[in-house]
Amino acid sequence: VLFIFDEPTTGLHFHDINKLLKSFYALIEKGHSLIVIEHNVEVIKCADWLIDLGPDGGKGGGQLLYQGEPEGIINVPESLTAKYLSAKLTTDH
Repeated sequence: VLFIFDEPTTGLHFHDINKLLKSFYALIEKGHSLIVIEHNVEVIKCADWLIDLGPDGGKGGGQLLYQGEPEGIINVPESLTAKYLSAKLTTDH
Protein backbone atom coordinates (compact mmCIF):
# COMPACT_ATOMS: atom_id res chain seq x y z
CA VAL A 1 0.00 0.00 0.00
CA LEU A 2 1.18 3.52 -0.76
CA PHE A 3 0.47 6.02 2.01
CA ILE A 4 0.62 9.77 1.34
CA PHE A 5 0.95 12.13 4.31
CA ASP A 6 0.68 15.91 3.90
CA GLU A 7 2.36 17.80 6.77
CA PRO A 8 1.62 15.10 9.37
CA THR A 9 3.64 16.85 12.11
CA THR A 10 1.55 20.02 12.11
CA GLY A 11 0.61 20.78 15.72
CA LEU A 12 2.45 17.79 17.18
CA HIS A 13 4.72 17.94 20.23
CA PHE A 14 8.24 16.66 19.52
CA HIS A 15 7.53 13.48 21.56
CA ASP A 16 4.56 12.82 19.30
CA ILE A 17 6.74 13.35 16.23
CA ASN A 18 8.97 10.52 17.48
CA LYS A 19 5.89 8.31 17.82
CA LEU A 20 4.86 9.26 14.28
CA LEU A 21 8.31 8.32 12.95
CA LYS A 22 8.09 4.94 14.71
CA SER A 23 4.71 4.41 13.06
CA PHE A 24 6.24 5.26 9.67
CA TYR A 25 9.03 2.73 10.26
CA ALA A 26 6.46 0.08 11.25
CA LEU A 27 4.58 0.64 7.99
CA ILE A 28 7.80 0.39 5.99
CA GLU A 29 8.81 -2.83 7.79
CA LYS A 30 5.49 -4.35 6.70
CA GLY A 31 6.36 -3.59 3.07
CA HIS A 32 4.35 -0.40 2.57
CA SER A 33 5.63 2.75 0.86
CA LEU A 34 5.27 6.30 2.14
CA ILE A 35 5.31 9.72 0.53
CA VAL A 36 5.54 12.46 3.14
CA ILE A 37 5.19 16.15 2.29
CA GLU A 38 6.86 17.86 5.22
CA HIS A 39 8.75 20.96 6.36
CA ASN A 40 9.92 19.63 9.73
CA VAL A 41 13.67 19.04 9.46
CA GLU A 42 13.55 16.31 12.13
CA VAL A 43 11.34 14.29 9.78
CA ILE A 44 13.09 15.29 6.55
CA LYS A 45 16.49 14.13 7.79
CA CYS A 46 15.04 10.62 8.36
CA ALA A 47 13.92 10.20 4.76
CA ASP A 48 15.37 7.51 2.53
CA TRP A 49 14.89 9.76 -0.49
CA LEU A 50 14.37 13.52 -0.61
CA ILE A 51 12.74 15.52 -3.39
CA ASP A 52 13.17 19.29 -3.06
CA LEU A 53 11.12 21.69 -5.17
CA GLY A 54 11.74 25.40 -5.24
CA PRO A 55 13.58 27.66 -4.96
CA ASP A 56 10.53 29.46 -3.53
CA GLY A 57 6.82 28.72 -3.29
CA GLY A 58 4.06 29.69 -5.71
CA LYS A 59 5.24 31.33 -8.94
CA GLY A 60 8.84 31.25 -7.69
CA GLY A 61 8.82 27.49 -7.23
CA GLY A 62 8.06 24.26 -8.98
CA GLN A 63 11.57 23.50 -10.14
CA LEU A 64 13.24 20.25 -9.16
CA LEU A 65 16.25 21.39 -7.16
CA TYR A 66 17.33 18.03 -5.77
CA GLN A 67 16.46 14.39 -5.48
CA GLY A 68 18.46 11.82 -3.58
CA GLU A 69 19.61 10.96 -0.10
CA PRO A 70 19.07 13.82 2.37
CA GLU A 71 22.81 14.35 2.93
CA GLY A 72 23.32 15.29 -0.71
CA ILE A 73 21.14 18.39 -0.53
CA ILE A 74 23.83 20.35 1.30
CA ASN A 75 25.56 20.71 -2.08
CA VAL A 76 22.60 22.63 -3.57
CA PRO A 77 23.17 26.31 -2.68
CA GLU A 78 19.83 27.53 -4.15
CA SER A 79 17.85 25.17 -1.88
CA LEU A 80 16.15 26.71 1.14
CA THR A 81 15.71 23.20 2.50
CA ALA A 82 19.49 22.74 2.41
CA LYS A 83 19.93 25.91 4.46
CA TYR A 84 17.88 24.51 7.34
CA LEU A 85 18.68 20.82 6.97
CA SER A 86 22.47 21.08 6.67
CA ALA A 87 22.91 21.98 10.36
CA LYS A 88 20.81 18.96 11.40
CA LEU A 89 22.68 16.58 9.13
CA THR A 90 26.12 17.70 10.32
CA THR A 91 25.31 17.71 14.06
CA ASP A 92 23.14 14.59 14.30
CA HIS A 93 25.28 12.16 12.28
